[in-house]
Amino acid sequence: MPYLFLAIAISSEICATVSLKFSEGFTRLLPSLVVIAGYGLSFVFLAQALKHIPVSTAYAIWSGIGTAVVAAIGFSFLGESINSWKLCGIALIIAGVIALNLGGSSH
Repeated sequence: MPYLFLAIAISSEICATVSLKFSEGFTRLLPSLVVIAGYGLSFVFLAQALKHIPVSTAYAIWSGIGTAVVAAIGFSFLGESINSWKLCGIALIIAGVIALNLGGSSH
């Protein structure tokens, strides 16, 4: 169940971050409300996941997957440029998340 909470936290954070782009500096109501609700929900579920998952592991997964998916959305749907340096950076983020998970848990 903790990894389900973490997945919900990640999904909520991704929705909030993408909506932040569409809020146009919080001048558009609906995307702004999605930002606030998404980040709030994300932190609630991240807190629940942290009851059972070490913070280093949970935060690495939360931020790493969130960063990679938001970048992919930006490249795929929002017209953001992509190059080998950006792809390398995303690969390093994913490698870091994997390394932290392989490091095991002291919990």
